[in-house]
Amino acid sequence: MPDDTQDVISGGHLVAKALKAEGVDRIYTLCGGHIIDIYDGCVDEGIEVVDVRHEQVAAHAADGYARITGRPGCAVVTAGPGTTDAVTGVANAFRAESPMLLIGGQGALSQHKMGSLQDLPHVDMMTPITKFAATVPDTARAADMVSMAFRECYHGAPGPSFLEIPRDVLDAKVPAAKARIPKAGAYRASTRSAGDPEAIEKLADLLVHAEKPAILLGSQVWTTRGTADAIELVRTLNIPAYMNGAGRGTLPPGDPHHFQLSRRYAFSNADVIVIVGTPFDFRMGYGKRLSPAATVVQIDLDYRTVGKNRDIDLGIVGDAGLVLKSVTEAASGRVNGGASRRKEWLDELRAAEQTAIEKRLPQLRSDASPIHPYRLVSEINDFLTEDSIYIGDGGDIVTFSGQVVQPKSPGHWMDPGPLGTLGVGVPFVLAAKQARPDKEVVALFGDGAFSLTGWDFETLVRYDLPFVGIVGNNSSMNQIRYGQAAKYGKERERVGNTLGDVHYDKFAQMLGGYGEEVRDPADIGPALRRARESGKPSLINVWVDPDAYAPGTMNQTMYK
Repeated sequence: MPDDTQDVISGGHLVAKALKAEGVDRIYTLCGGHIIDIYDGCVDEGIEVVDVRHEQVAAHAADGYARITGRPGCAVVTAGPGTTDAVTGVANAFRAESPMLLIGGQGALSQHKMGSLQDLPHVDMMTPITKFAATVPDTARAADMVSMAFRECYHGAPGPSFLEIPRDVLDAKVPAAKARIPKAGAYRASTRSAGDPEAIEKLADLLVHAEKPAILLGSQVWTTRGTADAIELVRTLNIPAYMNGAGRGTLPPGDPHHFQLSRRYAFSNADVIVIVGTPFDFRMGYGKRLSPAATVVQIDLDYRTVGKNRDIDLGIVGDAGLVLKSVTEAASGRVNGGASRRKEWLDELRAAEQTAIEKRLPQLRSDASPIHPYRLVSEINDFLTEDSIYIGDGGDIVTFSGQVVQPKSPGHWMDPGPLGTLGVGVPFVLAAKQARPDKEVVALFGDGAFSLTGWDFETLVRYDLPFVGIVGNNSSMNQIRYGQAAKYGKERERVGNTLGDVHYDKFAQMLGGYGEEVRDPADIGPALRRARESGKPSLINVWVDPDAYAPGTMNQTMYK
């Protein structure tokens, strides 16, 4: 028994103090009896408790919050089904390299293996999809283990951690003097590395002498906040840049070094290709889409990613921003000849880019009804401002948008990442609008994707978080439908993928938001503007052609 004359503190309050030390200003949660002492601690520490309608939403929101702010997100869920409901959100953060902490409840240690309410082996389930997963064994260790989990989030490439806290451990009180409460800024070292100096010099030399270089700026450019360094490199060395994932928006549309539609041409003809912060996964054809004659360089935070799935000529492990800055400095004083010599190469790529645009132009401007998806995403692209954060949540419709929508600023593009999780849209809106209330948030949903987490539209209404939402509605899971038609024939294309003709505009209105239906392409722009002016969470239900498929869908190898 603790001495009544000593200051005592509960496990939940220790957790809240550790969250505060990490800079966490809100948690995303769905309530449960196992975790409420954390809420009590958060109230005392001034941490906002944001309650949602499904634990998957809480985990996705924590992931999204980390992406927007650069600080780790945090979700708190109850034991058993609360934790299993959050698995998808944690898995998505794992593949997307997003730093977040999921805290799960657990039955009391005193009832271990007795069949307590909602008891499951959470740590065993979470271990394969986290960088760290553990049980807090003692109340005095609660804050210490929260800091340990956050530290592991930043080991190599970022990612999620998981802690379960048994109910009796969380609720118990211990003398404050017995508990280690990490001091803000005093328990995590810098993980920023500028890479091997010899490799930096070698890459600088390669780029100075390259005739036809190309660079892909991936998500880690944004993760490391290396945008300015990436821009300086491509402009100083006159290198065409392609962007994917959260790297989109590194260069603004119209920048002479910003390229989007000629990537395959560039990677087939370049003599030096630099891949920054993107693994050779399915998005890169596992590395097979790069010219075999090119010198290939890969830069990544994670040693295990470099050279995975294909051979490379040079690998550099380090912080994307610092590495690119070091390369620019190493090339200083000897870039002019090479930079000016590349004008013809950039002109060649710009011509390929223009050819692709002109080929697509009739569909981008199509007046057809049902509306062609290219017309819809073109209207959305025109609608975006410098302050619009764009979120894509869907299959085929978001594949269309990836070719057309161009964020105007760094950190203004959000998609699930390589896990391809549908349902991230509403929770990402929640996180983005709370993290950056000064920004406009624009989200494009497939009708199937919206259905997965759409009930948390009510959360957006409840927290008064206006955004412009668009549902590309073809009453189908159309990306899968295409594959079924291709593999099994038109007579079997509608098995398990056809949805009802749902009026999502009315759904939004029912929950207190703004809703509008669009069937004529000429009405898309005015409807988007009315949604913006409404000052409410909104859904513009746009009926799109169910028989139009994105090229990216038709080129997926699983459907060949």
